[in-house]
Amino acid sequence: MSRPSSPRATGEAGISLIRAFEGFSAVPYICPAGVLTVGYGHVVADGERFDAPLSAEEGEALLRADLPRYERAVCRLIEMPLSDPCFDSLASFTFNLGEGALAASTLRRLVNAGRLAEAGPQFDRWVFAGARKLAGLVRRRAAERALWERGVADNS
Repeated sequence: MSRPSSPRATGEAGISLIRAFEGFSAVPYICPAGVLTVGYGHVVADGERFDAPLSAEEGEALLRADLPRYERAVCRLIEMPLSDPCFDSLASFTFNLGEGALAASTLRRLVNAGRLAEAGPQFDRWVFAGARKLAGLVRRRAAERALWERGVADNS
C-alpha cells in the first residue's frame, strides 16, 4: 500500500513510539476517549467495517496510511524548522490527540516562538482523557518529551 504524500515523514523513532503506546488491537474497541479504534490507533470512520480481525500487517498498513494526515498538520502548524526527533515527537502527539489539540496548545505557541527548550514541559500537561489522568498518557507524554528534548539538544 503506498503512503499518501506528506511534506515530511515520521522517522522510525516516532513510528515506534506510536506503535508502542497505541498498542495493537486486531478487533475494534472503544478507546479511553470514547472513540472506536482498531489496529495501531486507527479511528474507525463512518461506513468503515472491520468484521474480520486485522493481521499485524494490515494494522501496520493502516498506521502508515493514517500518518500523513498528522505529518501534514505538524508541517502546517509549526513554523520553526525541527530536528527529526522533535518532528517525530510532535507527530506522535498529534496522532494521539488530533491536530486541534496541537493547534490550540501552548506547546505550539512556544515552538513557533522559537522557545524550544521551554516547550518540553508542555507535553506533561496532556495526560487526561475526559477528567481522568491516565498512567498510559503520562508514560506516552514522558516518552514524547524525552524524544523532543533529545532533538532540542541535538540542535544546540
